[in-house]
Amino acid sequence: MHDVTIRHNPEWQRFEVLTGGNVIGKAVYKEYDGGGSPQRIFYHTVINEEYGGQGFAGKLAKVALDETVGEGSTTIVLACPYIKKYVRKHPEYAAATVAVRSAHLEFLNAALSARA
Repeated sequence: MHDVTIRHNPEWQRFEVLTGGNVIGKAVYKEYDGGGSPQRIFYHTVINEEYGGQGFAGKLAKVALDETVGEGSTTIVLACPYIKKYVRKHPEYAAATVAVRSAHLEFLNAALSARA
């Protein structure tokens, strides 16, 4: 297998898993400021099926959460079921998270609808 890289791609608002220069997975987010402070709403994490079961989703979640926490002022919104599950298993991230609220979901719905 090729070398695996995980990188932040802020232009596309996602963290990516790459191998051989190809994106094989991503954790997608939207930046949100409706709560008075910057928040990053993670709403979808996926690894291409042929790469499943190799631990890439966990590595991706760790990098995404570490970098977001490392920014210092950005709170993580747990809208993505995978990221939410990961945080439950790794409680060191809990202090930097908030539960998803209806305002987050309304924002996501509007943002994603506008993109289509």
